Formats: sequence, structure tokens, C-alpha cells
Amino acid sequence: MLLQEEFENLGNRFFRWRSYLPLCMGALFLAALLSYRHPAAAPRPDRAWQMLCLLISLAGLGIRLYTVGFAPRGTSGRNTLAQVAEVLNITGMYSVVRNPLYLGNFLIWLGLSLFVKVWWCIIIVILCFIIFYERIIFAEERFLREKFGSIFLEWAEKTPAIIPQFKNWESPSLIFSWKSALNREYSGFFAIIASYTALAIIRDIIQSGKFTLDKTWLIIFFFGLIIYLTIRFLKKKTNILRTVDR
Repeated sequence: MLLQEEFENLGNRFFRWRSYLPLCMGALFLAALLSYRHPAAAPRPDRAWQMLCLLISLAGLGIRLYTVGFAPRGTSGRNTLAQVAEVLNITGMYSVVRNPLYLGNFLIWLGLSLFVKVWWCIIIVILCFIIFYERIIFAEERFLREKFGSIFLEWAEKTPAIIPQFKNWESPSLIFSWKSALNREYSGFFAIIASYTALAIIRDIIQSGKFTLDKTWLIIFFFGLIIYLTIRFLKKKTNILRTVDR
């Protein structure tokens, strides 16, 4: 099998399996926490560092929200079975970077790995992102090239894959839809909050040898849960967040 075909096949597999990536990352973070020993002179975690890590992850979520809020129906979705693209996104975030959703994912995972404070965990997360998403991007772009031809090639030639080039900015072709953004990303928001809270609790258990509850993270988790349940109720039980063209 040619290397290009192997990359494409592997990328399509990774695309279908990417929903399981959090399980692998969770196991990695747990192993890192078990190996980490907090300095005796600073028995409590650095709250400023924790909030910085959370902000990095929320910045990644913000990129995702901003991207999907402008995206038309049939693009920028969470489908896992096969590649889908009814139109080619080339404006908004897609005018400065070809894969803004994966850039957002990277920042989310980077923040979590920094929170753990184990150097080899950070390196593994970065390498996993490169290996995993590089192949997914390869498969996706092969699909887009076959479907959109010269339009895709012209866009891809001037637009970087991951590192944004803001001088290329073009205003989005659609208006921003908060309904669409919240519908698609509210579960991701709560997953971030729950992950940080779980890591904080697990770390305290490992370091102190007993079950303790970090009040700061419990408060953050509580408000995150309220936001999640509210949006979920509005989505499932009302028409408030229903969209027609997204």
C-alpha cells in the first residue's frame, strides 16, 4: 500500500475513533498524576496556574464556538461515521486557518496537560495531537480536494493548516448564530469543567492520601452543571435553541 493511501486509511479510522480520544487522554493524565509529587514547600496547588490552564482550554472552546456559530448546515459537525461537507468553508475562522476546530481541540488538551504539571505528559499530548490529527486532516483534505477541486486547492494554498495567519481574514458569509454554537458546544463546555474538577480531586487524593473536595473547583463545577442542564433542557424540551438553516 502506498504511503499516501496508508495515511488516508489511518486518518479515516482516527476520524471514526476520535470520540474515544478523551478516554486515552484520561488514562494518560491519571498516570501523570500518580507520578507527580508536589514540592513540600508548596503543599497546595497554585491557584493562579490552575486558572491560567482553564483559560487556555476555554480559549480553545471559544475558537470552536466562534467557528461553528458561523458554519452552515452540513459542515463543522461531530459526525463520526464518514466525511461530510455540503459546502466548503473559506470565510471567518476558515480564512485564517484550515482546521480551526482542531486548533481549538489542541488548546483544550494543552490546558489540561499543563494543569497536571508533568513535563512528559505535556510532550505526549503534543505528539499525540500531531500524529492523530495530522492523519485525520490528510484524509479530510483528500476528500475535500476530490469534492471541491480547484476551489479547495486555491483556498488551501493560501491558508495554513493549524497556525492561524490573521492577515488572511475574510468576514464570515453568514451571521453568527448563538443557538447553533450553544447546541453544538454546550456538552464540550461541561466536559472541560468536569475534567478539571476531576483532575483537581484526584490530585488531592493522591497527594494527601484522603478524599478531599476543593471548594473552588466544586463551585466552578456547580455553575458549569447549571449552565449545562439549562442549555440541555432548552434544547430538548423547548424550541428556543432550534435553528432552521444551521
